[in-house]
Amino acid sequence: MTASLYERLGSAEAIARIVDDFVDRHAANPLLAPRFQGRDLAKAKRHGTQFMCMGAGGPERYEGRDMRTTHAGMNISEQEFIAALDDIVAAMQAHKVGAAEVNEVVGILYSLKGEVLRL
Repeated sequence: MTASLYERLGSAEAIARIVDDFVDRHAANPLLAPRFQGRDLAKAKRHGTQFMCMGAGGPERYEGRDMRTTHAGMNISEQEFIAALDDIVAAMQAHKVGAAEVNEVVGILYSLKGEVLRL
C-alpha cells in the first residue's frame, strides 16, 4: 500500500515545521510582507498546519475559514500567488521533502488558485 502524502511529508510535526518556515518566508518576502504586517503569524501557522495536514490526508481538522472567505477582498495577484508558491517550495526543499511530494503539493495548491486570486 502506498503511503499517503501526509505520511510522505513526515506527518504533523514535519508539516508544522514546513508551514512555520513558509509563513516566515511569506512575512519576509517583499511582495508578500505587506499582507502579513500586523497579522497573527502564530494563528496563520496553526491554521496553515491544520490545512496542509488535512489536505495531505492526515487526521487533523482544519478550524479556519474556507479559502474563498479567507482571501475575499484581498485582490491577490497572480504574481503574489506565484511568490507564495515559491516560498512554499523553498520551505519544502529546505526540509528535504522529495521532488515528487513537492510537485504533488504544488499541484494541490495550484488547483486552489480560483479560491484565492482576484477576490
